[in-house]
Amino acid sequence: MNLRAAPNFRAVWAIYRVEMARAFRTVLQSIISPVISTSLYFVVFGSAIGSRITEIDGIAYGAFIVPGLIMLSLLTQSISNASFAIYFPKFVGSIYELLSAPVSYLEIVIAYVGGAATKSIILGLIILATASLFVPLHIEHPFWMLAFLILTAVTFSLFGFIIGIWAKSFEQLQLVPLLIITPLTFLGGSFYSIHMLPGIWKTITLFNPVVYLISGFRWSFYGKADVSVVVSLGMTLVFLAVCIAIVAWIFRTGYRLRN
Repeated sequence: MNLRAAPNFRAVWAIYRVEMARAFRTVLQSIISPVISTSLYFVVFGSAIGSRITEIDGIAYGAFIVPGLIMLSLLTQSISNASFAIYFPKFVGSIYELLSAPVSYLEIVIAYVGGAATKSIILGLIILATASLFVPLHIEHPFWMLAFLILTAVTFSLFGFIIGIWAKSFEQLQLVPLLIITPLTFLGGSFYSIHMLPGIWKTITLFNPVVYLISGFRWSFYGKADVSVVVSLGMTLVFLAVCIAIVAWIFRTGYRLRN
């Protein structure tokens, strides 16, 4: 790896541009499909459950679930975008050309994670705009809403990058999002407040890291949260730091990047 004092912004921009171009070439799969799926969640849960639970913590149920639905899509798409972006070069063998090019490890991560996070953020904002067509939304803390959105997208894009390096097949690529992330999101308070749970289950739920992401994001909308917003932000930053440490270890050791 060629180490340089000046960062290679042209290389970062080239990789980033390719990733964004791929998203727009597959706009039906990358944007439209997740928006339709989230809208169906909103219609089904909002209509079926909303007719029985009119409001939670003084918030109309339809509006209450919007942050959870956005977070559900954001987590899954961030992981999916980043994991496929780095796995495919491994699959076709072009990753070795990239590793031998005058591009640092940091620049590779910034480009791939930046592309995945950008696509997820765009998708999250589109879902937010779509949700406003169904229910009236009021964002009390727009700055923190964007901060949580960006921070979560970057964190889970890094997590997806790690999965893409770890995976040996397309089946493994889908294993973590389908069997771990999606269930944790459903059980993390996307469609309900954890205060509605019995004592023991509420305690167990607090071990779910997704609870803190959804709670903090919901607080930015309505000023109400299941856990302290400081704790939510702290947990997100801790997970981000862990992902950065793992990525650094991967490139330092060459884990599953060298024959």
